[in-house]
Amino acid sequence: MCIATLKGIEAQLSTLALQSQDESAQKAFHESMLTIEDVQKDLHKRQVEIEREEPQYKQS
Repeated sequence: MCIATLKGIEAQLSTLALQSQDESAQKAFHESMLTIEDVQKDLHKRQVEIEREEPQYKQS
């Protein structure tokens, strides 16, 4: 669920970057989107590790 939320935020930031007329705002939205993308990838990687180490936490 958390990863899906981060993907949604990433998509919203991407949309805001594309729609913004202000160049500095575009850059800020884009950089924020990249940060969220990195967090989402790290979180997903950790989720896979936990599910491998602790099978009871594996989501169906």
